[in-house]
Amino acid sequence: MSQNYTLITSRRTEVLAGISTFLATMYIIVVNPSILSQAGLPFSGVLTATVLLSFFCSLMMGLYARNPIVVAPGMGLNAFFTFTAVKGMGLKPEIALGAVFWAGILFLLLSLLNVRSAIVRIIPLPIRYAVSAGIGLFITLIGFENARFIVANPATLVGVAHLTDPIILTFIAGLFMTSILVVRDVPGAIIIGIILTTLLAWPIGRYWGDASAINFGQKTLVNMQGIWAAPDFSLIGKLDFVNSLSWSLWPVIFAFAFTDLFDSLSTFVGVAEAGGLQDADGQPRNLNRSLLTDAVSTTLAGILGTSPGTAYIESAVGIAQGGRTGLTAIVAGCCFLPFLFLSPLLSVIPAIATAPALVLVGAFMMKPVTRIEWGKLDDALPAFLALALIPFSYSITQGLIWGFLSWTVIKIAVGKSHEVPAGLWVVDLFCVLAITAGH
Repeated sequence: MSQNYTLITSRRTEVLAGISTFLATMYIIVVNPSILSQAGLPFSGVLTATVLLSFFCSLMMGLYARNPIVVAPGMGLNAFFTFTAVKGMGLKPEIALGAVFWAGILFLLLSLLNVRSAIVRIIPLPIRYAVSAGIGLFITLIGFENARFIVANPATLVGVAHLTDPIILTFIAGLFMTSILVVRDVPGAIIIGIILTTLLAWPIGRYWGDASAINFGQKTLVNMQGIWAAPDFSLIGKLDFVNSLSWSLWPVIFAFAFTDLFDSLSTFVGVAEAGGLQDADGQPRNLNRSLLTDAVSTTLAGILGTSPGTAYIESAVGIAQGGRTGLTAIVAGCCFLPFLFLSPLLSVIPAIATAPALVLVGAFMMKPVTRIEWGKLDDALPAFLALALIPFSYSITQGLIWGFLSWTVIKIAVGKSHEVPAGLWVVDLFCVLAITAGH
């Protein structure tokens, strides 16, 4: 099947597949700015960076790697940028962008030196699966928090808000509507859900006066300065190259680089399996070029002013429509460009409208957890710690650190030190240094 992929497609099929892939991924145009704006970056600037990164790197994936895979700022990575690096560690956004750039350089070097196989062997598979699921739970928690569904509670730490609140009712309605659209396989289900929830949220700001819940409560499309606007290039080149290289930030750089690498490898393996896009050895087609493209997207993300770019698993939607060549990625990438000029319109979308999307994206990321052997406790316990600590500590880094360390300690304690790769000792050393630096 994989040897004949060029014979079972057509230009029309590829174009339609590219449009389908774009509809499945276009939610990032709204969701990414809504998350990164919480880190102090301007919504319009992040939107411009998101569109440019998605356009250029999807084109590179299509023209250079010749794979039908869209590249855009990654979910999970944007959460790490905002809630761990900026809010959690107190980094300035410019320094965090610098860390993204250096993570891209590190990823680029690893790709050019072709050491991916060594890295894959270093990181235990259960930890990889758990981190993906843990990031999914983290994103879900952020979605519930943005919707004010989950709130602080002095008695129980967290709790559920009063369900009579119009904001909560709007979120629940949006969540149910979006879930139904997704289950029914409606093209562009998530972005349709965002639009419908935004329309439902309008009365909150209009009649209840809660402008923090709905951006256009007092700023309707009538009194805004139009629907169109020139792109906002204010974030391009705003990264801090020098201060982001300080020793204390290396754990952040490694977390960006390795999380991106795991995410990319999982995506390439998944879509290759789904579309029969393997080479003669059964490996994902053009894997080296695809990883190099992914690395370039992370480096470029720091320069443009957004969180790291990565390959999107939603590309499987276009593959299911028959996309088999790079033309699918090229078409999808070009579909992003018109949104460069829609920042005034898109900026009215409130947090409660994107919250259902965040919750559902978290659900999509839970699938790898089924591949963990839960009956094998020496595998399952380190994986569980990584999975649980990411949302509970509000930090992807903490999940990675304690997943790695617990794997090493438990394997040695039960006489399975041979299951601790030599390279993992180096990673463990960085984990210990990161814990020391954090205190």
